[in-house]
Amino acid sequence: MKKFAIVTSHPIQYNAPWFRLLARSGQVRVKVFYTWSQSQAGSKFDQEFGKEIEWDIPLLDGYEYTFVKNTSADPGTHHFKGIINPTLNEEIAGWQPDAILVFGWSFVSHLRCMRYFHGKVPVLFRGDSTLLDERPGINRILRRSWLKWVYSHVDYALYVGTHNKVYFLKHGLKEEQLIFAPHAIDNDRFSQPDAQYREEAAVLRKQLNMAEDDLVILFAGKLGQKKNPFFLIELLKMIPDPRVKAVFVGNGTLEGELKAAASGDPRIRFLDFQNQSHMPGIYRLGDIFILPSRGPEETWGLGANEAMASGCAVMLSEKVGGAVDLVKEGKNGIVFRVGDLQKCSDWVAQLAADRQQLDAMKNGSRSWIDSFSFDRIVKAIEKFMADVPQKQHI
Repeated sequence: MKKFAIVTSHPIQYNAPWFRLLARSGQVRVKVFYTWSQSQAGSKFDQEFGKEIEWDIPLLDGYEYTFVKNTSADPGTHHFKGIINPTLNEEIAGWQPDAILVFGWSFVSHLRCMRYFHGKVPVLFRGDSTLLDERPGINRILRRSWLKWVYSHVDYALYVGTHNKVYFLKHGLKEEQLIFAPHAIDNDRFSQPDAQYREEAAVLRKQLNMAEDDLVILFAGKLGQKKNPFFLIELLKMIPDPRVKAVFVGNGTLEGELKAAASGDPRIRFLDFQNQSHMPGIYRLGDIFILPSRGPEETWGLGANEAMASGCAVMLSEKVGGAVDLVKEGKNGIVFRVGDLQKCSDWVAQLAADRQQLDAMKNGSRSWIDSFSFDRIVKAIEKFMADVPQKQHI
């Protein structure tokens, strides 16, 4: 059986399930090399949430993995020298993979790994960068030149969506080097058991003093500048309908300011950060999910995937990297320019007055998100590996 090595910093709830699915398929043998060894302890302080975070779903079950010793003096994913693994390449070579997938180049060890194995075995790359926040000038010219050199050490890239594909093409990769493997979440976990999750949401609505027929706009994520949460408060000011409510779910640096700004509107509620096992019910608390990000680097917006799988219509700003792929205007939501309160308020008012249209939008989300699945990622890798010659040694 051919071997597929994966190099990534730490266990993530959006990746571990498809690592498990790929291992279970039996088509290839998978081993994940985690490079931030300190993350093995579990919980870590998330600066944007402002608290210790430890996911309550299993992230290390069902696939082979190892934590490679990280010798960085300041370990973490917040800077280039935060991931330094002197034995990484030696450990991977000892496992004798037939192909290697590297997540992200912006760590010492990951870039060294790409350079070391390029030309020995196929090197695949996974990243979700876009050009949405790129500005003209000398810095762009220099960065483009640097990134073309970086990606010259990549044989193939797994691109996550439209904007990500444009990014790779702009930095020297060719169409034939690009493999579509969409950004995805565990659709099944968020969609079922639907009746149970709806009951959880109904209980929450009562606790928050919200009626069954209220239209709830949900913001779920880090309360920081990038995600532009104040937009939702301004949006509600433009919608006088008392049945339109808003719920913020999460914590972050702007939490105090947001609560102060919302204090005069009884239609706005706040909930603390909720762990993964609670999120399917939380999303069903909302009818519309909003992500009004202004950037920089809202490269996809996986919360939108989760909300869609849970049956929410979606309202995403143009700065959300996945918006162009996830939103079908008139079918499941809208994409709006940053700060365009008028388009958003008109759309919400329209749905508040026509609940059949709202229900159609919610069903449209459920249907469309099926195209963005872990199964599709796994099948793309299996198809690639079927054509890779088996290596005897590196």
